[in-house]
Amino acid sequence: MVKKDKKLKVISENKHPLSPKNISHNAIKVMEGLNRAGFKSYLVGGSIRDILLGSVPKDFDIATNATPEQVKCTFRNARIIGRRFRIVHVRFGREIIEVTTFRGQANNRTHEKGDVSFRNPADHSQQQVESTTGQLLRDNVYGDMHSDALRRDFTINALYYCLDDHSIYDYTQGIEDIEKRQLRMIGDPYTRYKEDPVRLLRAVRFAAKLGFHLEENTMRPIFGNTNLLTHVSPARLFDEILKLFLNGSATATYSLLQDYQLLDVLFPNTMKVIDKSPYFSGLIDEVISNTDKRIRNNKRVTPAFIYGALLWPAFIYEQHKLVNRGVPVIPAVHQAADTVINQQLARVAIPKRFLIPMRQIWELQWQLPKRTGKQAERTLSHEKFRAGYDFLLMRETAGEQLHGLGHWWTRYQDASESHRQKMIDELQLTQKPLRTPTQ
Repeated sequence: MVKKDKKLKVISENKHPLSPKNISHNAIKVMEGLNRAGFKSYLVGGSIRDILLGSVPKDFDIATNATPEQVKCTFRNARIIGRRFRIVHVRFGREIIEVTTFRGQANNRTHEKGDVSFRNPADHSQQQVESTTGQLLRDNVYGDMHSDALRRDFTINALYYCLDDHSIYDYTQGIEDIEKRQLRMIGDPYTRYKEDPVRLLRAVRFAAKLGFHLEENTMRPIFGNTNLLTHVSPARLFDEILKLFLNGSATATYSLLQDYQLLDVLFPNTMKVIDKSPYFSGLIDEVISNTDKRIRNNKRVTPAFIYGALLWPAFIYEQHKLVNRGVPVIPAVHQAADTVINQQLARVAIPKRFLIPMRQIWELQWQLPKRTGKQAERTLSHEKFRAGYDFLLMRETAGEQLHGLGHWWTRYQDASESHRQKMIDELQLTQKPLRTPTQ
């Protein structure tokens, strides 16, 4: 039974489209299992929002009054993860149902400098620890559904669906904001951004993905507080950036990131030089637009390609600086890549599995113009040829003049062996000196 509260709005099952038919069978199993064990559980968050908007949810999250340990005891296929906020993953094959305990508001917050480690997890499981900048380093104070709703970020993510009576519970006017297509922060936005600066990025991501506008009080504190992101770990920023650019709305997301000056913090070296060439912005726009198309068509997308475009302006600018100082072209390519990557890693922890192919894509931009003798065949057999070739085409689409190099490689791939040799022979007579990638 849900406690009566004057702020609570209950939407009965005949007034909304959500039903068990819309919900993952495994999520229903988790709720039923918790309810049978004597706990209360509810579907919560983005899945409700998406169904109300007519979309199919990718994930289903559960909120409950059971502690993480109690959830783990209820399901053999469950494991507790996280330190900042402990959650439980209940795994069903490839599907993971995320279960969180209702959060509450601590009366007194512990303040600590830097990150925090558990010396005794049993002693720390219900603490709220805040850094000296106001960021929540740990948030494991438990409460009820009302307090949990107030601890969530945006009103549209603070909706609860009850499996017993099929009602939706709304403490924060989230339904009204969905109808207004408005993204509104719960509580004081400035304080909430300080508690978790990643909310700055989440605000942009949801606005872009859903086509919502940011409510005035939610939007205003973003300006002037982008530097809060420097307090977020590089590893966490990498994960959040992937969510920004791999959700099918990267074009709208990138535009909002520019509007709110968040790119200056995420990719500072690129933003310092992006206006030095008309092709830089064009290339990024082209790659991001292509990423959205590929996701819509269920095609594979690699972060290496996206990061290759986002860091290309900084890389080219650095490479040209080195060449102008007398460093030979190819050594300058390698040195510039080292410099730009190391500087970016201080802000965003890009894993090696993406850094290596990103460098290969860059290096291929100097290999692709070299086509005489056996060079064309060697380049064609390169493991990252296709990615390097696609990157080349996008540079041309962005307006960079490469004397038809992309078209040549398009023809070469489809040509017979004898015709390939003829194309290479013709280069000896017609090839113009090709410019290196444009600054």
